[in-house]
Amino acid sequence: MINYHKTDPEFMERFEHFAFDEVINEPGQQLDDVTRHMAILATLLGCQGTDMFRQELPCALDAGVTPVMAKEIVYQAVDYLGIGRVFPFLRITNEVLTDRGVKLPLEGQAATTMENRLEKGAQAQADIFGPQMLEAWKAGHINRWLAANCFGDYYTRTGLTLAQREMITFCFLAAQGGCEPQLTSHAKGNMNLGNDKEFLIRVISQCLPYIGYPRSLNAVACVNKAAES
Repeated sequence: MINYHKTDPEFMERFEHFAFDEVINEPGQQLDDVTRHMAILATLLGCQGTDMFRQELPCALDAGVTPVMAKEIVYQAVDYLGIGRVFPFLRITNEVLTDRGVKLPLEGQAATTMENRLEKGAQAQADIFGPQMLEAWKAGHINRWLAANCFGDYYTRTGLTLAQREMITFCFLAAQGGCEPQLTSHAKGNMNLGNDKEFLIRVISQCLPYIGYPRSLNAVACVNKAAES
């Protein structure tokens, strides 16, 4: 493994000071350790940072993110990034957990059946975005898939709260870029669940070293737009 402190000492000095001191300790922009690490894991999925994800996951586990929580973050990412981009992260997660002595598979977290996933998913959408979403699945087959698969298969699972799931979705969207309409919508969904504007700005701040300034500033603009709606 390359020792970047030897090959790039000036860069590492400035990056580590910024990411691991200045950002983490910025007054008014701090998050509890578990939330911060969850947001970073989701952000690294969104920006496809596999090498950094492999480094971050053990830190997240040491900070209190449970194996179940880590797996749920990866699973939910499939709906927003697609399996083609998420599969490498599932492999990394399994490797890290196995190396730490965690027995796989973990305890199941599914809370729906194949028969009720559409109904339960539509209810989850309504809980986040409002009662008008109960019938939104009828607009077309992709809307039906969204309700049954994205929300019915994943959002209903235990292991993370609904507010935590909306927060990581916000991170997936902010990190991958090009999804500003959906990012604004999920910023509003976060606010509906108690993840207010100030909280979302703190999330963006803590994730900025991993996605850079352009996508972070775009995310701030989406949060501001959602707060005004």
